[in-house]
Amino acid sequence: MKWTDTLAIAEQLLDAYPDTDPARINFVDLMDKVMALPGFDDERARCGERILEAIQQAWLDERD
Repeated sequence: MKWTDTLAIAEQLLDAYPDTDPARINFVDLMDKVMALPGFDDERARCGERILEAIQQAWLDERD
């Protein structure tokens, strides 16, 4: 899984962190959580604010 796999990442975040409110997470914590997911294999340097925003939005959408 890479940074651009936003939907797959969001689905795994929802399963791994069901009590976390994606609207309240800061981007540093979000990046750490994504990088800790099983199957995630990408470099921290390849991620930017736009990607984190897309992941956060997908996580919000999956939760609702």
